[in-house]
Amino acid sequence: MSDNTCITGKAAAIRFENLDTDQIIPKQFLRGIDKAGLDQGILYDHRFDATGAPRPDFVLNRPEYAGTSILVGGANFGCGSSREHAVWGLQQFGIRAVIAPSFGEIFYSNAMNNRLLLVMLPREVIEQLMNDVDANSDNAISIDVESMRVRTPAGEYPFELSARHRRMFLEGLDMIGLSLKQRGEIEKFVERYWAQFPWARDVARRTRERLGAT
Repeated sequence: MSDNTCITGKAAAIRFENLDTDQIIPKQFLRGIDKAGLDQGILYDHRFDATGAPRPDFVLNRPEYAGTSILVGGANFGCGSSREHAVWGLQQFGIRAVIAPSFGEIFYSNAMNNRLLLVMLPREVIEQLMNDVDANSDNAISIDVESMRVRTPAGEYPFELSARHRRMFLEGLDMIGLSLKQRGEIEKFVERYWAQFPWARDVARRTRERLGAT
């Protein structure tokens, strides 16, 4: 299976309900003008203490969970503000998927549009997955996007995706890439629009030229 079809990797349990985007990526890491370095702020206050020293008991700081690519989280994962940096930072940190009972609505859209796969499973299944990965860090989880099933050593669990999101993952597309699939239709629409409303085209440029602005 290709990476687009199936995500397989080490999983870690993040046992927080209502983990908001300010906890995922605190505001002090949003000062840059690009996406660089966002991974340094991921779950910062959980990973580090007030002096900046790593908290040895936090799951993602433990050596046996190095290389984690799948998070198993609590309900309402990603609630709070709409900062897309939370998604970008998780991806930079190496996270490719999050499994939880539910997600913040805006975070869900941001994640799926950027190809961070979010999977919803019932609470009792999530609790079992958390117990399994806590008990054995070598228990890999596979998320099969084609068949829409989560596979673990303990069993298989079906999940749902919209047709649009499933297509995006299977074809390796983000939201921009999906839009560009319709490029031909978009260009035809633009041609028809300007033919119907020619006076509205390049208004700013023509106004500047008429006023002699440079």
